Amino acid sequence: MSEPDFLTLPDLASRALGGGVPYANDELFAQRENLITPGPAEFSAEDFGHKGKVYDGWETRRRREPGHDHAIVRLGEAGVVRGVVIDTAWFRGNYPPFASVEATGLEGYPSPEELATADWQTIVERSPLQGDAENVFPVTTGERFTHVRLSIYPDGGVARFRVHGEVVPDPRVLPAAFDLAALAAGGRIADCSNMFYSSPVNLILPGRAGTMGEGWENARRRDDGNDHVTFALAAPGVVDVAELDTSRFVGNAPGWASLRGVDARTGEPDDPAAWVELLPRTRLQPDTPHRFRLAGEHVVTHVRMDVFPDGGLSRVRLHGAPPADERRQLGLRWFNALPEAHAHDVLAPLAGAEQAGKLVAARPLAELADLPPALRAALG
Repeated sequence: MSEPDFLTLPDLASRALGGGVPYANDELFAQRENLITPGPAEFSAEDFGHKGKVYDGWETRRRREPGHDHAIVRLGEAGVVRGVVIDTAWFRGNYPPFASVEATGLEGYPSPEELATADWQTIVERSPLQGDAENVFPVTTGERFTHVRLSIYPDGGVARFRVHGEVVPDPRVLPAAFDLAALAAGGRIADCSNMFYSSPVNLILPGRAGTMGEGWENARRRDDGNDHVTFALAAPGVVDVAELDTSRFVGNAPGWASLRGVDARTGEPDDPAAWVELLPRTRLQPDTPHRFRLAGEHVVTHVRMDVFPDGGLSRVRLHGAPPADERRQLGLRWFNALPEAHAHDVLAPLAGAEQAGKLVAARPLAELADLPPALRAALG
């Protein structure tokens, strides 16, 4: 059976994206932070500590009273959750027989005490789990969440918890110009010719790559072609500066690279004539962050990077600014995707509780003009 489509989406909970685990009611055997560690769980048959077997995951004690255990995960980037994976790798006689997942959206940076009283909604009903397996569950809600809560019944161990979805950034904190390809801004990978060694999603993660494995690396080509990645930008915009970073790639960086762009609203991406040149084929050096000033003449929705003939990069940044009308669309998408309680919390200080309730009930809004002036100004 083929994998669900949502597994190709980024893990919004990952530590690599800035995720955290601010609370768990119990973690006696194995600490909660392991849930969001990038990469698969590891296991050593000889690794024991003073509390028992050491597991690369989150494990609670055996319950002797009614109830269940839970851990709260702060998403590295808030977004629309499309599916979760509850991975019980290596947990065979001590995995939870059931689990559920709840989610919420909140303003700011709430404490564990504030999270405990939040308005949580179930996105995965209580469901049976298999031990030592990736338990995969699709999610159908289209709302933007900031936190998720994994509940296990009654106790046990989970190695990894993956929350796959689409980033929906808060436009109130986006600068006028930003990295349009960044995952944190809502950019994504639309296409990739080869990801033999590592995922192209790494190219748009925050920060610098610490190792070669934290970038994108393809297989060695044995033909006359070349490899490529296409980025779907967070919003249509004019790319002014491109950063092609080959740091950590010493003997396997591309020899050359080029950039082309297309506006998929007016042109067909499958038509080669619809693409415009942003950066001509340019020589790259190994283990080097390259920065290029572009002409900045065209609004594009997608950018394709071709590398010649093959090779890896650690990061790609495409700095630019969306036009005013596209910036407004970012604001509308964000506001319309907020859970009801979160949307009300955003509006109430600006419009009063009664008017906030009316606006929240009227969603999806089609125009920013329907929002209070102070919020419109914050959204750009």
